[in-house]
Amino acid sequence: MPTFTQCALAVAASLVFSSAALYAQTPTSNNASSSASSQYFEAEDIFDLEYAADVQISPDGSKIVYVRASNDIMTDSTHTALWLLDVKTGKQLPLFADKFNYSQPRWSADSKQLAFISDASGKRQIHLHWLAENKTAQLSTLQASPGNLTWSPDGKQLAFTMNVAAKEAAVKQTVKKVAKPKGASWSESAIVIDRVRYQADGQGFLKPEFRQIFVLPSAGGTERQLTKGDFNYGSDLSFTPDSSALVFSANLSPEWEFQPRDSNLYRLDLATEQLTALTEMAGDESSPVFSADGKQLAFLWQSNDLVPYTNSKLKILSLKNNEISDVAANLDLSIESPNWQSNSSFIVQYDQRGMRKLGTLTTNGKLTELTANLSGVSQPQPYLSGQYSVSANGVIAYTHGTSQRPSEVAVLQKGKATVLTALNEDLLAHKKLAQTHEVIYKSSFDGEEMQGWYMTPPDFDPTKKYPLILEIHGGPHLAYGPHWSAEMQRYAKEGYVVFFDNHRGSSSYGERFAMLLHNKYSSPEDYADHDSGVNAMIKLGFVDENNLFIGGGSAGGIATAYAIGLTNRYKAAAVVKPIINWLSKVLTGDSYTYQTFHQFPGVPWENVEHYWQRSPLSLVGNVQTPTILITGESDRRTPISESEQFYQALKLRRIDTTMVRVPGSPHGISNRPSRMIEKVEYMLAWFEKYRTPSN
Repeated sequence: MPTFTQCALAVAASLVFSSAALYAQTPTSNNASSSASSQYFEAEDIFDLEYAADVQISPDGSKIVYVRASNDIMTDSTHTALWLLDVKTGKQLPLFADKFNYSQPRWSADSKQLAFISDASGKRQIHLHWLAENKTAQLSTLQASPGNLTWSPDGKQLAFTMNVAAKEAAVKQTVKKVAKPKGASWSESAIVIDRVRYQADGQGFLKPEFRQIFVLPSAGGTERQLTKGDFNYGSDLSFTPDSSALVFSANLSPEWEFQPRDSNLYRLDLATEQLTALTEMAGDESSPVFSADGKQLAFLWQSNDLVPYTNSKLKILSLKNNEISDVAANLDLSIESPNWQSNSSFIVQYDQRGMRKLGTLTTNGKLTELTANLSGVSQPQPYLSGQYSVSANGVIAYTHGTSQRPSEVAVLQKGKATVLTALNEDLLAHKKLAQTHEVIYKSSFDGEEMQGWYMTPPDFDPTKKYPLILEIHGGPHLAYGPHWSAEMQRYAKEGYVVFFDNHRGSSSYGERFAMLLHNKYSSPEDYADHDSGVNAMIKLGFVDENNLFIGGGSAGGIATAYAIGLTNRYKAAAVVKPIINWLSKVLTGDSYTYQTFHQFPGVPWENVEHYWQRSPLSLVGNVQTPTILITGESDRRTPISESEQFYQALKLRRIDTTMVRVPGSPHGISNRPSRMIEKVEYMLAWFEKYRTPSN
């Protein structure tokens, strides 16, 4: 029987792949896969992974409800259930674990009720569960999907957001319509667009609708719409302590579509529906949270400067005199998810040197680390991920992950961390996994220190030579770290050392480091960081310098395509969902209102040379590296037309090139288990084609 990689390579050569065709040649047929007895992490094991998300501790600190996500091989989807944990005993029970999907579990202030969203009725609706009585009721009958579910402190209301239809494009309202005869079969009506932001990756062309805020009685009844107009209101809702009003973030400027990093905080009185602006700063104010006495409102702020990266800063609004003060203004870290610990301190989440951490931050600016193990929610690649919640008595529940395991549920109390779940021990405990190691080196460009990691294959022997894959992260203002990665585990299992770095521009190293990439994404300076890392890996003595490979997705795909225009040192390249021509991309992708002004000096027709120099297409005449391109056909972040340009150019130059098109997939091509597997196995098949035996 041909190997999986041989099958994948044969299909890849046809330029378009079919999931059915690939899996017809794969031995697994259900979740009890044939790889269960293997000592190693196999492709089929991806279907058996589970992880914890949206961990919510009850206000009294006694219980935790969390979303337990698992993959379904029969539907090629991720299924979400709700599980309940006892903090003291660690005992867990399935709360809702049937064929339906559950999300956004939220506790009432008295810890007696749990609101959540479920599709059990066929549509996503708001439900309420009474724990002591073990009773559940569907509260809503909404026409659209709700989000941002939030309890009022008095337990009487639930606030949420929902998209509401708006007026069609003006020309569509006035165009002459011809009546269709009964029984006639006509073509679909034209799609008419007149908004600035008219598309979004994963959604396609945006419907004429806007996000509005609603409240719903927790005792049942009819939802009430609180906001209206052609604006998007409140992705972060917070009730006032007396439950009389809601505070949220919104941009209500007529120019809001041209202001991707601007919003203010507003207070909406529930009785009168009067709207009051609480902040009017330049920039983005978000994540409002009241102090226990209700006298202060903490929030996050980001500058709206025309730059690609700024730290998120913590500020406090005094509701007595409307004065705003800074917390740790000079701290070169980005603060997220603040929660009041006392009137003078917070629990905060922050990223630092490839790790997501929890800490306490005083109003005097002192930051103290509590744990560095928020991780494991990002499944395909080792991006920083994780989330926490805190009870009224200070017990913290969070997603705990490592390089060896996806996220589990953990608690932190009295300075002691305890992991309460073991979701993947049945799958991973008996397997030999790749091990992750840190490497620190200097960039040849300017001597800037770089942090990277490498994964060694199972049964690694440091006296032998191994092929190396340089895997470049996306963003570019994101970060990798020593976290779980199903994709990299697969590369390592097939005998590769996998190297990944946090090059200049990466987050978690402060604003100064992130801004080193300003107007240089992509560039020779950018590549120098990666090239220096590869050289540092070769110096370790176990990397075969004649078997080097390169790959990456999104910003990593751009960097890969740019790199092979600068060097021929790699045997083969995998360019995944790239941008090849910035001149065409910024006016066809879904991020142009931000990207054009924050990542470039201005519009492309006024800065043609700058856009062109940063485009991998400008270097295509130098490329000698065999290249596989992998992109979703419904990608609106890095449209597949970008990959098509590179494919055609390389074909015209007689460079060995294959294009893999993922039907119906948006930018996140690993968003379904089979797609994650296909991406990895096509890359491995391509690299195997050019890999030669190492000594």
